[in-house]
Parts: sequence; structure tokens; C-alpha cells
Amino acid sequence: QVQLVESGGGFVQPGGSLTLSCVVSGGISTINDMRWYRQAPGKQREWVAVKGRFTISRDNAKNTVYLQMNSLKPEDTAVYYCNANVVPLGTVLARNYWGQGTQVTVSS
Repeated sequence: QVQLVESGGGFVQPGGSLTLSCVVSGGISTINDMRWYRQAPGKQREWVAVKGRFTISRDNAKNTVYLQMNSLKPEDTAVYYCNANVVPLGTVLARNYWGQGTQVTVSS
């Protein structure tokens, strides 16, 4: 069973930084892609664009993807979700999996 577990969320003041982590575990053959999404209250889930303040990195040896967030703003407040496109062991078809989400709150 493939599982994604995010961590690193929390409360931060405007201008602060946070690094989120997402570990993919279970019966994995191949991880094709890993992305971050977020969902703010009352809004649809959106893909987190990697530009400017946000940086994504990946450690293939650890099946982990990171989201480094700098200069955070109140509008960055959301639940952040990890998404991975994974080919499970014993199969040939890739599937999308989601983590449970981690809350990021930016407020003074």
C-alpha cells in the first residue's frame, strides 16, 4: 500500500520560512512525479507553482520531496498536500496518490 506522509507545517509570521517534507512509502516500483498542492479555506485545491519564493527539491534515495517556502504571506495560509504519481510494485500502471495534508498558517 503506497502512502504519502507530509510534515513540517505550522504557524509562522509573515516573512518567515517553512520547509515541508513528503515521504512516499510502501510497495513502490517507480515514482514518476511528485508535486505540491494547496487548498485555502473556501477555495479549490491548486498546484503550487515553483517560482520566486517557493522551491521544490527531491531526494530520490529517500523517496522524499521538499517544499521550501520563503517570505511567506498570509495568503499562503492553506493545507498543503503532496501528490505523487507512482507505479506500485507488481503493476505497470501509474496512479496518483495524495497525502493527508499539513496545515500552514501565516499570521502576525
